[in-house]
Amino acid sequence: MKLIVKWLLSACALLAVAYIYGGVAVSSFGSALIAAFVIGLFNTVVRPILVVLTLPVTVVTLGLFLFVINALMFWSASGVLDGFQVDGFGAALIGSLIYSVLSLLIQSALEGLFPQQ
Repeated sequence: MKLIVKWLLSACALLAVAYIYGGVAVSSFGSALIAAFVIGLFNTVVRPILVVLTLPVTVVTLGLFLFVINALMFWSASGVLDGFQVDGFGAALIGSLIYSVLSLLIQSALEGLFPQQ
């Protein structure tokens, strides 16, 4: 149940990012659902590989390169999907930052609603 609620709220967060920032566009709630799934899939499968491969750069930049990796995941999801558009890397960076903040808020709210057993 928690996973489904998080998925729905993540789709709402994508719609909020598109509303807040003009560099990101989502055509419908269905597109936002699919985009939230793809972003979650990329963050689960591809992101750990990129983090390991770019570990020296991440250490040299004191972890700031992780923002670039998040932006690449956000931008690559827009490249795969039709109803989710990001204007460029700068828009992906800003959009991923807003999406990350909203996801953090969603996660903390869900921890309060669904306590660990």
